[in-house]
Amino acid sequence: MQSLVWLVRGICFLNTMLGRMFGWFSVGIVVVCFTVVVQRYVFAISYVWMQDLYVWLNGAMFTAIAGYALLRDEHVRVDIFYRTATVRTKAKVDLFGVIAFLLPYCWVIWAWGLPYVQRSWRFLEGSGNTGGMPGLFILKTFILVFAVLLALQGLAIIGRSILVLAGREESLPPTLRYQSGKE
Repeated sequence: MQSLVWLVRGICFLNTMLGRMFGWFSVGIVVVCFTVVVQRYVFAISYVWMQDLYVWLNGAMFTAIAGYALLRDEHVRVDIFYRTATVRTKAKVDLFGVIAFLLPYCWVIWAWGLPYVQRSWRFLEGSGNTGGMPGLFILKTFILVFAVLLALQGLAIIGRSILVLAGREESLPPTLRYQSGKE
């Protein structure tokens, strides 16, 4: 069980670090977008590559932090019943949800995304806009990064659920434990 605890902690650490790092892209998005607007409306100039840049930063950020959002339980959830459920019930629901829905979803994204990304790399695809940024193939790679980080966080949720159902939740740090709705 200790190796399972280390696996859960390791995956959560990875997604936390990537989430915090890529979260800073939001500052870059605001700065670049502000610059584009000022250039266009104050100086009457525009650079297509800058318009590409803030859209691409946005895409990279949201795909890279999806696992972090799942870790922090900050994704969309209809939790009418889940919120008030016991810790064991939450663990069962999460275990089922990850196995039945999340991991197959990640597999579909990977299976359909891989040829798309490979083709982009073969051509070293760039922006479709004249004067746009090169390196679109790098951005498209984030599709696969998204699938992997989300699947890894799903495995961490499975591990956490197993630990809870085995009565070993106390072996996890408090930040990774379920919030109790009722006992």
